[in-house]
Amino acid sequence: MTEKKITISIASEEDRDKIYHLRHEVYGTELRQHSENELKLFRDRLDDFNTYICAKINQKIVGFISITPPHMDQFSIDKYLNRKDLPFKVDEGSYEMRILTVIQEYRGRPIALALMWSAFRWIESNGGTNIMAIGRTEVLSMYLKLGFKAMQKTIKSGEVKFELLLGNVGALGTFADKNLKQLFIKLESQCNWHLAIPFFKPSECYHGGHFFKAIGNEFDNLNRRKKIINADVLDAWFDPSPKILKELNKHLSWISKTSPPTDCSGMANSIAKMRGVKPYNILPGAGSSDLIFLAFREWLTSKSHVLILDPMYGEYEHVLKNIIGCKVDRLKLFKEENYNLNPDRLVSMAKSNYDLIVIVNPNSPTGQYVSRTKLETVLKQISLPTRIWLDETYVEYTGKNQSLEKFATKSMNIIICKSMSKVYALSGLRSAYLCASPYQLEKLKSISPPWAVSLPAQIAAVIAIKDNDYYEKCYEKTKVLRDELSRELMKITTLEIIPTKANFILCYLPENGPNADFIVSKCRENGLFIRNVSNMGTNFGTHTIRIAVKDRATNHMMIKIFKKVLIKSSIRDAKICSV
Repeated sequence: MTEKKITISIASEEDRDKIYHLRHEVYGTELRQHSENELKLFRDRLDDFNTYICAKINQKIVGFISITPPHMDQFSIDKYLNRKDLPFKVDEGSYEMRILTVIQEYRGRPIALALMWSAFRWIESNGGTNIMAIGRTEVLSMYLKLGFKAMQKTIKSGEVKFELLLGNVGALGTFADKNLKQLFIKLESQCNWHLAIPFFKPSECYHGGHFFKAIGNEFDNLNRRKKIINADVLDAWFDPSPKILKELNKHLSWISKTSPPTDCSGMANSIAKMRGVKPYNILPGAGSSDLIFLAFREWLTSKSHVLILDPMYGEYEHVLKNIIGCKVDRLKLFKEENYNLNPDRLVSMAKSNYDLIVIVNPNSPTGQYVSRTKLETVLKQISLPTRIWLDETYVEYTGKNQSLEKFATKSMNIIICKSMSKVYALSGLRSAYLCASPYQLEKLKSISPPWAVSLPAQIAAVIAIKDNDYYEKCYEKTKVLRDELSRELMKITTLEIIPTKANFILCYLPENGPNADFIVSKCRENGLFIRNVSNMGTNFGTHTIRIAVKDRATNHMMIKIFKKVLIKSSIRDAKICSV
């Protein structure tokens, strides 16, 4: 017989009344912690402002736990211990977990674990930093197994003994993720989770951009940027078009205080005109991430089946798996093939009738590229209902007329995502667009928020898209700088360079030397921020880095720092080996 799932929810007023009677039944009649009373219920002053989470099976309460928040500065431990005698500080981040109870006939099931986890997640999501508890000695091992620390203070109440416990919220979360992940994955499948927070804390996508920590993300001294090389992100090394800077500077006061066009229609019209498509084929957004989140959450559910490249830009897997919960398959790209996309393999896998296929071309972080004509031939073989999302963030670096935008507007299932950050030097302004058939964009336009793109970003996008002459020269110069940087890196004989078609270089560190984490951290100490891309693919290993192309002087400085770090690392390894 299939065991019923445990329903976890915040206790209603009706539930709380039942809990007060159950408390009497367990802590009065059964455990004799407190004397029984005529009302046959236990309620105390903390119940005026606490939160109960209850566990139910077949709508019957089978367990509960109480959470005391810090705002009233009153806790149950105050009945037994003087604050001065506590081996920890109680502050505005301190919560109390108390009265963990499972009804006798339901003990032995994972109900107590589900209640403790739900209380932890509730406290974590409310910004708690520490959790106090007094746990019965009979169940002390469960608290310790979850990462709580015994404070070596025993409390006796009636015939029950308790131990004072403390858990740091951050440490508890890390402990659970590292040591108990499979246990909680199984627990999730045993629960009907009715709390307004996710069962697991949503993970954030790891990006580059750590250089801003060195500059200061409260922007108190932007001059620090002059001592930092931000090669961990793929921002353009060149400036935006001088025409953009002239217009923004000329009208900066007015631009700063004026609302932009609500629907970005001027931006869409300008892009359409320059790309040879219709305005209804364009949907502007505040960067490609904005559009990814908008479209994917509209199109996909946890039942959706998606194919992505491996390796590939990590934002896609993050949204698909961690936010939406899709089933994600990987089309693996191999180092032995220079990470090139095999068209036949793509067509073969596409026969699995995916809801969505995501392709980044040129790919990041590999920098490999499939030509427009070859890719068009492949994509013609994949039809509805499969959508194809083609990210062309770096395509302008590959040469003229390589975008599939016109091709996409004539299809029913191809959507082009174009960031304007990397090729137009507008990363800080956040501007991007989708290009597709109205069939794909109509619903997205209806749910796109008004004023989605800021006024300076709209103005910059309109000017940038028209200034081909300036940007073509920048792309040509980028190729020269990339090749120069590659040659200099190849002179460092311990490195293996993967040639790319974009504004970055992929490097393999020697397997018998320090890993990417170590080299990246040592480069940061010298003001150079580069990217460890080991987490952007399943077959990169631990010795792969990516370096953005910069201007010639900065490239020389990067080489100097990189050599210095590698030499010091080699000396370190030699010393370790000689010990």
